[in-house]
Amino acid sequence: MKLRQVGEFGLIQRIERLARHIHGSAVALGIGDDAALLRAKAGEDIAVTSDAFVEGVHFRFDHESPRTAGRRALAATLSDLAAMGARPLGFTLSLSVAPDREVDRVLAVVKGGLEVAAEHACPLVGGNVAASESFELHLTALGAVTRGRALGRAGGRPGDHLFLSGPVGRSALERARGRVKHVPEPRIALGRALAWTGRVSACIDVSDGVLADLAHLCRASGVGARLRVPELPRPVGFEAACRRAGREPEELLLAGGEDYELLFSVRGSAPIDLPPELAATTSLVPVGVLARGGLEVVGGQGGVADSGRESGGWRHF
Repeated sequence: MKLRQVGEFGLIQRIERLARHIHGSAVALGIGDDAALLRAKAGEDIAVTSDAFVEGVHFRFDHESPRTAGRRALAATLSDLAAMGARPLGFTLSLSVAPDREVDRVLAVVKGGLEVAAEHACPLVGGNVAASESFELHLTALGAVTRGRALGRAGGRPGDHLFLSGPVGRSALERARGRVKHVPEPRIALGRALAWTGRVSACIDVSDGVLADLAHLCRASGVGARLRVPELPRPVGFEAACRRAGREPEELLLAGGEDYELLFSVRGSAPIDLPPELAATTSLVPVGVLARGGLEVVGGQGGVADSGRESGGWRHF
């Protein structure tokens, strides 16, 4: 069945039915009015982030299933909240799609996103649908963080130690193979825990690639960095898999992107205390240090990368 056969409001009703099972304590008024009403707790600030996911740019149905595309879209958006140390409150979805698209395929994409939403108690609270030649998802996620505890990019200082929250390179390797199945987990719980330590000076999620995102952090903080490539965590068997795919491992590690791990700097050398449930499943890997000057890649093939110039990774223009 095509979208033109069910119409705009028929599609909206189907999406509403899919979203009904996801509940959030912050929703005072959800789908059905001109705007949603959300309640943050006393002493919290609101975090807002938005993303666009366009067929042929961010996803391809010949490389991944509609469900995977939808899951990746919302995971990427929620990862921005994780990088701020925020808990999700809800999200909106604006969908642009051609009228001759199959309803089942469109709903499969939406279902994928709603699976991630349910996993993080982030209900769909509104949105829009529009006719378009391209298939596009535009998402806005809202979160809340205790006032004064939000993480950001601009607080790093020379001497702060750099950490990664998990392996990088898998998403880029799957794209290189043309078979995308892996959906990274947005590190919501970890971001909130790091915010509460009070020791994280700067934080960013790895979306564009380790080197590009580190350059963003350094630029915001007014510092340089030394990044130790051999210490970057990577999936088991990564180098051999890269060789089979005809790709350089270092290229995918540094510039691959879409890993959505947290890259952050910490003041002092004392261990980072995490809640027991997180400590049991999370390895925070030291990968470098913030410094004065440029961005130096140590132990890699690229030598020194100037943080003021192109640093690899994803760019739209």
